[in-house]
Amino acid sequence: MSPRTHITHASFVTLPVADQDRALRFYTEVLGFEVTADLRMPPGRWLQVAPRGAQTVFTLSGPGMGGFEPGSTRGIMLVTTDVDADCARLAEAGVPVEGPDDQPWGRMAAFRDPDGNGLMLLTEKEGL
Repeated sequence: MSPRTHITHASFVTLPVADQDRALRFYTEVLGFEVTADLRMPPGRWLQVAPRGAQTVFTLSGPGMGGFEPGSTRGIMLVTTDVDADCARLAEAGVPVEGPDDQPWGRMAAFRDPDGNGLMLLTEKEGL
């Protein structure tokens, strides 16, 4: 048996939301993500967004789509080239932000989407 799998990346991360349109506005207008899929299908709407060029997308899972609890996701790390500028942009949009603070691995901050899903921003320390 091979000691490794052949996994190359995560396809999507589910972000449970109560209102897909509200979440869509936040992720596209505030965070600047792009819509990668918006399909009507039973039992609901398959809605995905991602930063431009990202391999992993975020599925904004609304009511009836998998039984997820809105606001239950934590620990999603978004890498940015300028955490301070992004924190200022979030604050300007009325999003409460904790940080940014220096850590051994870089400079990071935390915030929540309108449903309470926990996200973090990280500008990685050079050389790590």
